[in-house]
Amino acid sequence: MNVCLRSLPFLLLLTSLTLWAADYPPVTVDMQLKRVSPHVYYVQGKAGIATDNQGFISNAAAIVTGAGVVIVDALGSPSLAELFLKKLRQVTKTPITTVITTHYHADHIYGLQVFKDLGAEIIAPAGYQDYLDAPIAKQRLEERRFSLAPWVNEETRLVQPDRVLEKDTSLKLGDVTLEISYLGAAHSDGDQSVLVQPDRVLISGDIIFEGRVPFTGSANTAHWLDVLERLDKTHLNALIPGHGPAARDPARAVKLTLDYLRYTRARMAEAVEEMIPFDEAYEATDWSLFEKLPAFEATHRRNAYGVYLSLEQEMLESE
Repeated sequence: MNVCLRSLPFLLLLTSLTLWAADYPPVTVDMQLKRVSPHVYYVQGKAGIATDNQGFISNAAAIVTGAGVVIVDALGSPSLAELFLKKLRQVTKTPITTVITTHYHADHIYGLQVFKDLGAEIIAPAGYQDYLDAPIAKQRLEERRFSLAPWVNEETRLVQPDRVLEKDTSLKLGDVTLEISYLGAAHSDGDQSVLVQPDRVLISGDIIFEGRVPFTGSANTAHWLDVLERLDKTHLNALIPGHGPAARDPARAVKLTLDYLRYTRARMAEAVEEMIPFDEAYEATDWSLFEKLPAFEATHRRNAYGVYLSLEQEMLESE
């Protein structure tokens, strides 16, 4: 069949809309598509733990370019990703060409299959496989099929990336340049951020949490702190964190995560150096700076314990 080149964009759009026919259980969350800059939109999850708000607790962004739409992170279920796509279709019919994952954690990747089924290329940071290939990935999915049913179910699958980045990379799409910074193991086993030019909007992923206690899990908090301290906050118009509202004052947005990591590491370092048991150290520490933040009760003690264990390991390795 001969196809006129002029008809290719229409055919790509037609194919995209035809493939977008999966029947996912609908979510009833309040999801608002917000415009941050000429090219960048995002949706903001509600502060909370992973199973709150039908799983809508993280952010996802869309960058609309002359050569297609780029999604950054895919939310915590196919149903949420489908709703995000419906919202996006109200402002652009441009095909989805690419999805960049800032990291591989469940609340950011379970929606990947929606975009993969549209033919989008999935780009992940090196280190993603340490999560995806580990037993925890399948165990977490099985648990979410129960705790987030029916939105995460037997049809929900873990999606491998098409392309893996292990160094800083620039992507040019029409009138937009995406400067992808490979951050290594910080919040997760592999993190990256996306700077949108010429808009000067940074999409940070979970190296920055706004308005809630960060989740540290088994993070490399020493490297995470280093990444935040080196982050250029002076040439940005806006910052979209992995959780919480977009910020017009990036320095202030970074401060909460930075202060939390610094304080928790300092208090736990004192305990490790003095060989004080974790429970005793935790109870003796004044956590009032953070205890009123969302997710404190559900997350903070586990965070502190993970930091305590990592500092013990750091001490052993330095001997």
